[in-house]
Amino acid sequence: MKAVKLDKKDKELLQLMQDEFPLEERPWMILGEKLGVTEEDVFARVKKLSDNGVIRKLRTILDAQKLGSCSSTLMAMKVPEDNMEYIAGVVNEYMSVTHNYRREHDYNLWFTVTTCGDTDLEETVEEIKRRTGIPDSDTIDLPTTHVFKIDVRFKFTDSEAEGGESGE
Repeated sequence: MKAVKLDKKDKELLQLMQDEFPLEERPWMILGEKLGVTEEDVFARVKKLSDNGVIRKLRTILDAQKLGSCSSTLMAMKVPEDNMEYIAGVVNEYMSVTHNYRREHDYNLWFTVTTCGDTDLEETVEEIKRRTGIPDSDTIDLPTTHVFKIDVRFKFTDSEAEGGESGE
């Protein structure tokens, strides 16, 4: 996958979307006001970031443990290098996959699957394995027994440096 060049506004937008997404009727307008750009510009940037694969999904992430009827697992797969992009693409199609990442290890693709309500975790995991063609012998399934950390945040902007420039 090719790296995408982000300008300062893209980074600020990503930071706001992650940390302060407005639950309002016109969220793009509110984000635009915070960034000093139009609602249309925000929407165009989000579309560009999505088209370029920077934004994979836009959704809430719920604390599955607090909901009570949810379960999750961490999966690891041995994926042939020449098939990595395809396999990661299949995994990314699932709304129940909250994130995935590549590692330098025999088990080189790791991802978390969380299901709630009527969706069965085991059925979802089996479907992913079937669709990817990765055999059981090349997968590790590590069901969640205790959550140590639920909130993962990325730092797109340097708040101290960015803060000094905000008055310009």
